[in-house]
Amino acid sequence: AQINGVTQSAVSQQISTLENRFQAKFIERSKKNFTLTKEGETLYKSSKQIVQSYDELRHRIQEIQNIVTGTIKVVTIYSIGLHELPPFLKKYLKKHPTVNISVEYRRATQLYDDIITGIADIGLVAYPQKDPRLQVTSLDEDLLVLICHPEHELAQESKVKLSEISKHKFIAFEPDIPTRRAIDKILRDRNVEVEHSMEFDNIETVKRAVEINAGISIVPRSPVIQEVAKKTISMVEIEDEKFYRPLAAVHKKTKVLSPAMKEFLSLLKKG
Repeated sequence: AQINGVTQSAVSQQISTLENRFQAKFIERSKKNFTLTKEGETLYKSSKQIVQSYDELRHRIQEIQNIVTGTIKVVTIYSIGLHELPPFLKKYLKKHPTVNISVEYRRATQLYDDIITGIADIGLVAYPQKDPRLQVTSLDEDLLVLICHPEHELAQESKVKLSEISKHKFIAFEPDIPTRRAIDKILRDRNVEVEHSMEFDNIETVKRAVEINAGISIVPRSPVIQEVAKKTISMVEIEDEKFYRPLAAVHKKTKVLSPAMKEFLSLLKKG
């Protein structure tokens, strides 16, 4: 009801009408639980197919007519949505003002579910996972850098070896986040152990912790450019070698993309 901007009673009436029409019970109603019956599961799956078929028809007709309009539902991880995406959105919407783009922030695990189940059209991720159901479009790469408080002893260095960071408190992403797993592997491969003093689920909180000198961290470069310019955070290059975080756009392989979606992906790919 909230998503579609209608009252709860209106939804209940529509479901009751469907149950009367098909002479079947679709929902198990109780005060504690809300579950679908077997008939309800069938109705749900078939309805999704009907909606998808309608969307595909609409997109094919738009493509024939070369019409770039409609809605694009984008799901993104925080670092891309807050720092990489805005300039692309501005450029795209200036060219196609009739397109409505909705952007929602997700943890990576939830993001992939949203794409596979059809809740969203396009997902923006780092370290894209391999899945036969997904089409992956490679985008830019972002250099991984070490960040610390301007008064931290490492802030005086232009470059730092990974072996030097083990004695400092380390602020990390939470274990299920792809960037955390990639950083863990980089450190593990070089036999570097760090003391995880804090763990967060997004780049913004990691930066705030570094700004109060709670520890150092390794993060993508682009999300910290503003803080480095304001001198609230110091950025130090990693001397061992250059490590990059790959970015990508993902969508369901079986999804028929509208001209608006194709144009959006093309713009992202061009960088």
